Amino acid sequence: MQSPTKGKGKTTFLFFLCPLKVCEVFTWCLAPIIYDKMGVKAKEGLDVRKYVGVLLSVVLVLVIAGCSKEPAPQDRFAEYINLWNQQKFDKMYDYLSNSAKEKISKEEFTSRYQKIYSDLEITDLKIDFKKPKEDKQAKNEKAHYSFTAKMNSVAGPIQFTYKANLKKEERNDKKNWFVDWNTGFIFPKLKEGDKISLSTTQAKRGEILDRFGNSLAANGQVYEVGVVAGKLDNSVLEPLSKLLKMPSEQITKALDASWVKPGMFVPLKKVAMDDKERVAQLVALEPVQTRKVEARVYPFGKAAAQLIGYVGPITADKLEKLKDKGYTANDVIGIRGLEQVFNEQLKGTSGTKITIKKQDGTEEVLAQRPVADGKDIKLTIDADMQQALFDEMGKEVGTAAAINPVTGETLALVSNPSFDPNQAMLGFSSDEWKALEDNKQKPLLTRFSQVFAPGSVMKPITAAVGLDSGAINPDQGVNINGPKWQKDKSWGKYYVTRVHSGSPINLEKAFVYSDNIYFAQAALKMGKADFSAGLKKFGFESEMAYPYPLETSKIGGLENDIALADSGYGQGQIQMSIIHLLAAYTPFMNNGNMIKPILLADEKQGQVLKEAVVSTDHAALIAADLRKVVSDPHGTAHAAEMKGYPLAGKTGTAEIKQKQGETGTENGWFIGYNTNKPNLMIAMMVENVQKRGGSSIPVKKVKNIFMKWK
Repeated sequence: MQSPTKGKGKTTFLFFLCPLKVCEVFTWCLAPIIYDKMGVKAKEGLDVRKYVGVLLSVVLVLVIAGCSKEPAPQDRFAEYINLWNQQKFDKMYDYLSNSAKEKISKEEFTSRYQKIYSDLEITDLKIDFKKPKEDKQAKNEKAHYSFTAKMNSVAGPIQFTYKANLKKEERNDKKNWFVDWNTGFIFPKLKEGDKISLSTTQAKRGEILDRFGNSLAANGQVYEVGVVAGKLDNSVLEPLSKLLKMPSEQITKALDASWVKPGMFVPLKKVAMDDKERVAQLVALEPVQTRKVEARVYPFGKAAAQLIGYVGPITADKLEKLKDKGYTANDVIGIRGLEQVFNEQLKGTSGTKITIKKQDGTEEVLAQRPVADGKDIKLTIDADMQQALFDEMGKEVGTAAAINPVTGETLALVSNPSFDPNQAMLGFSSDEWKALEDNKQKPLLTRFSQVFAPGSVMKPITAAVGLDSGAINPDQGVNINGPKWQKDKSWGKYYVTRVHSGSPINLEKAFVYSDNIYFAQAALKMGKADFSAGLKKFGFESEMAYPYPLETSKIGGLENDIALADSGYGQGQIQMSIIHLLAAYTPFMNNGNMIKPILLADEKQGQVLKEAVVSTDHAALIAADLRKVVSDPHGTAHAAEMKGYPLAGKTGTAEIKQKQGETGTENGWFIGYNTNKPNLMIAMMVENVQKRGGSSIPVKKVKNIFMKWK
């Protein structure tokens, strides 16, 4: 072993070794060196060892003193802070002073922190403690340090500075520093016996308004029906169950809930204010009580149900997905329609306040987030037009829509049959919901957002594409012989048929008589490429930017001549939504420009969605022919002719079948507008019109609306 005397600092290093090692080093290294320096012979070593022993004792005392140095209070507190930042509350408890532990058990300490942090949704916790550069407090029995706490909560940020006291205590024959904890460490103003309270102020949901400010979805009131706990007689249970359309087991379960105490009002179900007869029957039952509570109401009921939708309690699955956006289990959420589409804007942000309730009744506010009410959504919809179109459809199954073809404003969107959104908001019974789902007329289907085969209302679009490509010469008569036609024998037994016979047929007559053969031949003359490209200019196969989600209109397969020919007159696999149909007719009133349909009142009016989809001359030509469809006594829509009101439009009958050659059901269409004052255009589709008059059904109904709005 190298002698410690060689090289500086070697001997000094030994004093940082543990006591046992120092003893060993001195025994084997230092003693021989001292002997040598003193010139002592080995046989005289016995006397020298006395001197060495004294020296060694002194050294050992110094070493042991250095090795048994007590922890510094600032290091001890830094360890506690580190555990706090990690929220290791059980380990934090081990750092508490004896006096602190007498006040609170480890289980209470841990659970209290966990509950408070969980209930207040504490995140981004950061406890900051800066060690002092010079700290002489280790010499004392007590030490004091300040720390800063920052965190986010459900009610916003919380920040405070607090002074911690540490005590020097002896445990297991060792002295150490311990935190003299109190409730102020949680929050400085929290004292023993105080309680932390979390209160929420629900945001007022924004309303959905029509163009004139009429409420389509409003904040109103309903009756909340309940029973006084402990007073429900079994004889009342059955009639109460029937009136509430609620299983008796569900009523019993509500009354047996853990929070229920005798004499308490237990809410069971909400009932509409206008359901007066049922409310009267309920109140007549001895233990039943009612009270008015705030709720969402839908003044136009079924007429706007598919458009507006309704709200309902947030489900557990939805809450899990949306909890980071401030939703709570008490929130309602849009279930369908615009209530769902604009839920984020409508819902607002609930106000939240965290307070410390003092024993003397006073309160200290820890954090507060003010309530922010939801935003109203104003639509271009005319509620009266919406109601009129819905009423006009009556018992017919189908859809209807109205727009201003110059501004693009949507004035009505109707789907029929419908459902009662007020009852949906209050809650359907399982039987009621099943009846809706099993109804063959599909009242839950939003038909104005779906796509359907347009039938002959497609023909003006085919004409526009054909005129632009040169495949159609409007003045040239096409020789068509007989009521049916096929390109050649390769079509086998398949023919394109028409209702009116006559030849030659020019574009005007083809519109007036709605000649399928004329437009089938025009599509074949255009060819697949030109026809498809022309339809895409009109917005087919493109998603329409519209607030209410719409299915995309489709061209479908044009894989053979039969499919191409059928598509020319709106059959084949062509499908359109009613909103797209209305938009596709706007070029005939706007010099060839296709106007963008809008639904929100603050959207810019008159936006050009597709510029020059047809030339100005061709647009005027088609518009004139559409007027003839109504004005000409032979026109398919002549039943819509009104004196002094020049209506233009197009009828259509779309056959719905699984494959060519079959006989299917038929949907009847009509779309019309006033040529002199084009501020209203209405389209309607009625399902299953076969053997009932075909397209004449929507023609008469649309005419009735125009007569009211002249």
